Amino acid sequence: MLSRVAENLYWLARYLERAEDTARLISVNGHLLLDFPSAEKVDWDSLVVILEGEDAFAERYKKSTEQNVLSFLCGDLTFPSSILSSLAYARENLRTTRDIMPREIWEEVNQLYLSTRDRVEKGITPRNRDAFLQRVIRSIQAVIGLIEGTLSNTRVKTFLSLGRQLERADMTTRIIDARSANLLPKTPEELTPFENLQWMSVLKSLTGYQMYRQHVRLRVKGPDVLRFLLQDTQFPRAVACSLGALSDALQPLARSETVEHELADMRDALITARVYQLAHEPQDLHAFVDNMQIGFNRVHVAIADTYFQQR
Repeated sequence: MLSRVAENLYWLARYLERAEDTARLISVNGHLLLDFPSAEKVDWDSLVVILEGEDAFAERYKKSTEQNVLSFLCGDLTFPSSILSSLAYARENLRTTRDIMPREIWEEVNQLYLSTRDRVEKGITPRNRDAFLQRVIRSIQAVIGLIEGTLSNTRVKTFLSLGRQLERADMTTRIIDARSANLLPKTPEELTPFENLQWMSVLKSLTGYQMYRQHVRLRVKGPDVLRFLLQDTQFPRAVACSLGALSDALQPLARSETVEHELADMRDALITARVYQLAHEPQDLHAFVDNMQIGFNRVHVAIADTYFQQR
């Protein structure tokens, strides 16, 4: 496979995963409005922080209102992690690889991009927000289903899997980092009101609430949620599970030693981490997550240097 094609497939998967995860974040944050008393303020700023868009947002908006955040994260083409930008990049990467992808995948992604662009032009409002976000999520899930159900187990599927799993693990750690900053108390006396509701929102943003209840069988508590999302090897959006899937995807590839070495170091650090201790030391948890994200970048660089640099 040409390195250019492999790179386009890798980024196609990353941008699709980014669009879906962003839609899930916004959707769950909106649903918190229904669960909280009217006197409680739902935090929209944290969504911008998770996607590292603080500077870009500050350049465009004076106030961090719900409507401004919606406009920015859903349809701002100058922000690379907005839903519309992610779909535009995914569509372009898919356009250049249409000869090796089933036609149905192109049709689904193209239609999703066009419908998202039209909806953004008309305006995303709290009234139409949920239907719009569900359309994005379900369409991308349909694309993933088409990839899994129609593509042969060749290098094409391998590079799609690498991109999806790396983006997914990265997003999970971003959510943990941003949400845990103000939800993890150092002492029981520091418990914040509605803390459990907010930890439930963290799980739901990763579609993990039901699996948490099945696997953990405890009420929702911050330390248990952290351990589940970081170290569980069965839940697809847990970091440990994503890294395992990354390692499995590498097996058919030649010259994967450097990438596998980076992955092995990350998995060892993750599995041996004392998560319950980190849960009572938010600064240590932040440092741990920072190291994980540095590790993700090293894995990305290793993949790019090994497979994308040969023109």
